[in-house]
Amino acid sequence: MTTSKVDTSGVFDRPATGCGEARFLLPTHQVAFRKSGIEFLSHEAVPLWKEVTVELQSPVDRQPLEATGVVVDCTGNRHTGYVVSLIFLEMTPGCERRLARWAESATA
Repeated sequence: MTTSKVDTSGVFDRPATGCGEARFLLPTHQVAFRKSGIEFLSHEAVPLWKEVTVELQSPVDRQPLEATGVVVDCTGNRHTGYVVSLIFLEMTPGCERRLARWAESATA
């Protein structure tokens, strides 16, 4: 293969994840904080490995925190709702500290 050839095989394309980006606006009292992510209840099932953006609104400092994560588990049904487990990706140290404070205040 020469350097002038372009790969058209599709091997390096991003996989299709369904219908666009998923976004959730979540108050912190409806979120269970975990070591590197969160769990929350959703009315809709979210596919595994889907990239999701969440905006958490804290009643403590009124500042929203926006983070992106990947769904690693989604269990439940359409009658009771779905518990979505999300692991965050590439959080800034400031966001990590705020999330840790919220997690501490949620367990206190």
